[in-house]
Amino acid sequence: MRIGLLTEGGYPYVSGEAGLWCDRLVRGLEHHEFDVYALSRSEREEDGGWVPLPPQVGRVRTAPLWETVDDGIVHGRRARRRFAECYGELATALCAAAPGDPARSSEGRSSEGRSSEARSSEGEPEGQSALEADRFASALYGLAELARDEGGLPTALRSETAVRALERACRAPGAHRSAREARVPDLLAVAARLERALRPLSLDWYEDDDLGSVDLCHAASGGTGALPGLLARHFCDVPLLVTEYGVRLRTHYLTEPDSSPAIRSLLAAFHGRLAAETYRRAAVITPGNTHTRRWQERCGADRAKLRTVHPGMDAAPFAEAGESPECADPQTLVWVGRVEPAKDLVSLLHAFAEVRRAEPGSRLRIVGAPFGPEGVAYLAHCKGLAAQLFPDEADGPHAVGRNPVSFEETGGPELPSRADAYASGALVVLSSVVEGFPTGLVEAMFCGRATVSTDVGAVVEAIGGTGLVVPPRNPRALAEACVALLRDPERRERLGAAARARALELFTVEQNITAFHGIYLEILSRAPVRRVVLDGAGEPLPFGVPAEAHVPGRWSDATARAAARGGPGAVRTGPGWATGGGPVRATTAVSAAEGASR
Repeated sequence: MRIGLLTEGGYPYVSGEAGLWCDRLVRGLEHHEFDVYALSRSEREEDGGWVPLPPQVGRVRTAPLWETVDDGIVHGRRARRRFAECYGELATALCAAAPGDPARSSEGRSSEGRSSEARSSEGEPEGQSALEADRFASALYGLAELARDEGGLPTALRSETAVRALERACRAPGAHRSAREARVPDLLAVAARLERALRPLSLDWYEDDDLGSVDLCHAASGGTGALPGLLARHFCDVPLLVTEYGVRLRTHYLTEPDSSPAIRSLLAAFHGRLAAETYRRAAVITPGNTHTRRWQERCGADRAKLRTVHPGMDAAPFAEAGESPECADPQTLVWVGRVEPAKDLVSLLHAFAEVRRAEPGSRLRIVGAPFGPEGVAYLAHCKGLAAQLFPDEADGPHAVGRNPVSFEETGGPELPSRADAYASGALVVLSSVVEGFPTGLVEAMFCGRATVSTDVGAVVEAIGGTGLVVPPRNPRALAEACVALLRDPERRERLGAAARARALELFTVEQNITAFHGIYLEILSRAPVRRVVLDGAGEPLPFGVPAEAHVPGRWSDATARAAARGGPGAVRTGPGWATGGGPVRATTAVSAAEGASR
């Protein structure tokens, strides 16, 4: 099977967000072939290089989303008219209510006090939403076809024509309030952001010898990263699988708080429409957790297409800590993660102040590096708060005190790895106010550690009943849960053992790879044959790709590898260890009774 793996800001770049699970997936499915199509987000990401690629990766094609592209294409009158029509339809769809956008539902209150969400259940807005979804899809694919005919659209997407189309849509009757309030700087900013998001339309990836030659497109995220998969399906009828471990639409709601309401509203509408179209066209959607699944359903995903596949993690580095829980310091609490405001270390420090009063011998180790300039400032603030809450304590006037809170990073002699950090304490704490899938919590579960966590994101789904959960931003509840486990070592041991068993059952690399392998086969079993492959007698083979193409082993050369996929005019050969014979003939059908007698 040949998979087109679509990424945005991820694999194969070293600093990619989803790089780790993609690399494990590709290496785990070593009998399949992968072509990687990667969109990069920054020059720094590209300068960082790629991770080492396994031999099953046959081709890597990249395209930047961060640099300004000047295609130098001058469109004729007919092309300009087509662009104005399609872009105008796209802008009109963005100015109407978008799926999953809370700003629209709060705006649409009727005189009887019913919300727009309540009225949608009565049918009228439901039909209007479907009409706008079809309008968005028609405009999107119209722009894609124009880009294919003309060789690209980057200049047109930044042109005055695009800005004027946005302005007309925002001023048209029926546009929502935020769009009507858009000013010229807002329209310019939205046009620039849409140009970047729509840049995949201008790529030359959608030909029969490119993405059109793969058996399946697997998008490693939603949003712009899945757009090449939509176009491959539109132009070449390639089935699409979409995996999301975090919802891009939700990210757009949480980022750029300094932008004007008009900018946030129009961009959220675009990403909501794009998400709905992606879910509608995908053959299967695999959320990484129930939290993500709920967002997908709200944005229009069909429940029949949803398959929850938890992210696969390597349990081997944590095996030693998990098999020796008695080595942990019974009075030490550990927090491990990326230092940033969303982790709410301030609440953790205030909670530990109460823990310290109840258990004077307790200690808190905060292990992690800051993320970006905001993280550096937040770390400095937390260190200052720790110094105020816990002044250095000493046994006497001539002794040097020691703060019970330490800020550390892995990689040093004391904590060489994250596994060592988890192993150093008997209790792992998570205090986040925003969390997707809690990877650090699962690592602690692999180490057999009891956990106390805030109820955010997919935390409850990950830990099940193997840890204590408290409300976020509640230092007192967090402190009470920590004290309860510090004073009950037997309960800690039971919870830790149950957590390790749960993590090994649900969150390993092996279960992730097995799940995706089965989904690949399921999608291909339902997909129509897109090209006819003939045997030596000129009869069609029963499969779109000859069965011998899936035999493990090295093919003799690149030509033979392409021939096994059924390329035009190709002569099929066997693997390198079985050369010398003629073309493999298609076998005749055998009945069940006849097969049983053999």
